[in-house]
Amino acid sequence: MKEEKEFFQIKLNFKSLLDTYVEKLELETSNFKRLYLSSLIQFVEKNEALYTEVPIDKIAHYESDIDTVLTDLFPTALTLNEIKAATVPFSDQIFNLTTRFKNIISEAGDDFKFDVMESFSQDKYRMACGAILKIFYGRFVNFSKPLQVSIKNASGALRTYRITYNADFVRISLNDEKYRLSETQIAQLLREHDNMELWKEYFPPQAYSFEGFGIISLTDVTIDNAISELKTIFLNGKSMGDTQNDKVESIFRTMFGIEDLRAGFTSFNHYDKSFETLMYGDVVSYLLGQSHEKNCENALCRGAYKNLINDFTPLVISDVEEYLNTVQNTFLAENLMNNGIKSATFYPVHENDRLLGILELVSSKEYELNNFNVSLLDAVAPYLKAVLLNSEREYENSINAIIQTECTSIHDSVKWKFENEARRILKSRSDGGSAQFEDLKFEDVYPLYGQIDIVGSSDTRNKMIKDDLLSQLEEVEDIFAFAKAQQPLPLYAQLEYRVHKYVKELRKKELDANTERKIIKFLAEEIHPVFNHFKQINQEIKQQIETYESFLDPNENVKHSRRIDYDKSVQIMNDAVAGVLDKRQVEAQRIYPHFFERFKTDGVEHNIYVGNSITTANDFNPVYLYNLRLWQLQVLVELENKFYELQKELPVKIEAASMILAFENTLTIRYRIDEKRFDVDGSYNARYEVVKKRIDKALIKGTNERITQRGKIAIVYASKDMEREYLRYIDFLKHNNLIEDKVEKLELEDVQGVAGLKALRVSVLYNFSDSQTTLTYNDLIKELQF
Repeated sequence: MKEEKEFFQIKLNFKSLLDTYVEKLELETSNFKRLYLSSLIQFVEKNEALYTEVPIDKIAHYESDIDTVLTDLFPTALTLNEIKAATVPFSDQIFNLTTRFKNIISEAGDDFKFDVMESFSQDKYRMACGAILKIFYGRFVNFSKPLQVSIKNASGALRTYRITYNADFVRISLNDEKYRLSETQIAQLLREHDNMELWKEYFPPQAYSFEGFGIISLTDVTIDNAISELKTIFLNGKSMGDTQNDKVESIFRTMFGIEDLRAGFTSFNHYDKSFETLMYGDVVSYLLGQSHEKNCENALCRGAYKNLINDFTPLVISDVEEYLNTVQNTFLAENLMNNGIKSATFYPVHENDRLLGILELVSSKEYELNNFNVSLLDAVAPYLKAVLLNSEREYENSINAIIQTECTSIHDSVKWKFENEARRILKSRSDGGSAQFEDLKFEDVYPLYGQIDIVGSSDTRNKMIKDDLLSQLEEVEDIFAFAKAQQPLPLYAQLEYRVHKYVKELRKKELDANTERKIIKFLAEEIHPVFNHFKQINQEIKQQIETYESFLDPNENVKHSRRIDYDKSVQIMNDAVAGVLDKRQVEAQRIYPHFFERFKTDGVEHNIYVGNSITTANDFNPVYLYNLRLWQLQVLVELENKFYELQKELPVKIEAASMILAFENTLTIRYRIDEKRFDVDGSYNARYEVVKKRIDKALIKGTNERITQRGKIAIVYASKDMEREYLRYIDFLKHNNLIEDKVEKLELEDVQGVAGLKALRVSVLYNFSDSQTTLTYNDLIKELQF
């Protein structure tokens, strides 16, 4: 390798690995492993070059010795699976490649050179500096960035690999103390991270030496990248009818590694159960061929109809000619044959129980598309569905222009404006025009936002799932204990031991998705099959297992009792709170007509927009706004009371925190016809949406405490005027014994670049219909026995 004059001194050796073997030998108790480690250590010590320095231009000469030394890190059993190689530190020179890595490079052709590090020479220097800062000065600076390389396979298709670099066996030495950096110099470097001249001045090539070796690993991320590209198309607002068809087809070619793969799509009309070509764009339908529409029963044979229409499962035709000779209804097969298609996959895309359409992948070669690679589509199905739903919405917009008022749920306060727009369209079309329904704007409206949110919903739901798994595993333990008494086989004891390990693991730590998946897989693949055998032992254990199975979800074979209890509690609470809010909102409309919407998630949130542009009823006056703000605060107190009044009826106790976002300025909202929803309009107004979505997680300045707390209502605002206004409302609520006397005045940490937010926070007094006195939050919790 040509030595770089402007890079640090590099020495290839395996001393660090030898040191690791020596350390392991001292701790090893197995005689076999001690003998193995001793042999490796002796082997390295006898080969001085391995211990001191392997000339970089003579790596091939030491190939066999290096392979022996690296046996632990490059197991022979994994050489056909792993894509891995050793490398000279901070160099593109690799050696000791796994068989799979060699095959990938060989398939890429003679003109391919694996030179990833060379392509990132600037980053290589910065990465080396970052390593020095970490080792010598305890400063972690991450200069690295994800590295990827695209390599052609044997068929000429590009595969994408993510590269990771392991520097555990690279050692760094300071060659002279005069080059050691001071704290002042380090601080300057961190301030001027882009000043490469400064970095090269403080890290001259002669200052440090690197010795040892690195390990690079490649992971095939071709499918991940393809999914990401497809997602990007959707996020850019592209639909199945846009000019992205070639791009989508190219993505599928990359995913499947089939050079001649083509993609098509057939729409499904669920009203009369017929297939149709898309009404827009130039997307091909290989199912329909030259037809534009066809009844599903006439287009498909009985088996294909069951797959696609009834079961929503893919139809895979690996050999079209053979398929043609085996079915009575040959419409589909003949269309494929006429287009030179030899293998095909038809993938139904559906939302819940509604078929949206059929994605079609076809190839001119037999067996290229088959039952093995069809599963690749499962990874992109959610994005395909999103694209189709987006396309469907665009199509519906063209027929909803006239019937918008009748077919869309529009709040009464703004219905008049939609009717005016519908009249405009009717007039235009009667004159021979082609007007379409346009977005509607409502300018200069005041927003009011509030929420009552369930505290720690995600953590509680995870705890319920954990409790269910623990309960299920404990029942499994009992069954194994009984089975061992009836038939004492060693396998039963081994499985019972593993069940007990999972129980201990769950009791010790919080549940994570990986552990949950492992346990469910363990139960499904190893425990439940054994239970089927247990049922043959005797009637008593059969009854015990059937009792156990009766509590399992029939689809997943997992216990969901506690989680269902929690979800039921959330649903009951949301329904009750939303019911009170809806009832009170009808009264609020009498104050002044305004736009209102609410959402149920883990809690209930609501939006109000009020102003002249919302209604034609009366001239707007700020006094109506003040009334609505006071109404909102009073209603949140009432919702808090309703929330806790119902606790004794719930399967799982839950707690709430409430919040109001008090926004002083007006903004513009727009009804977006393509999304069928209201949204703020303009970049300045978008800041309101940003704050609204993030504010409940905002922290009090200088602390780790969230602004939203149990038993309290937080009122977030920005100006002194808003503070004075809400203090008047708070004083009124105190007078009516609805909140406690103490008012907290708080400053918040910045939220998504929005600075200067403040908050008032008050504690609710609870007064249920059957209670004689008001209760503070702490007294309430004691009474409810949380």
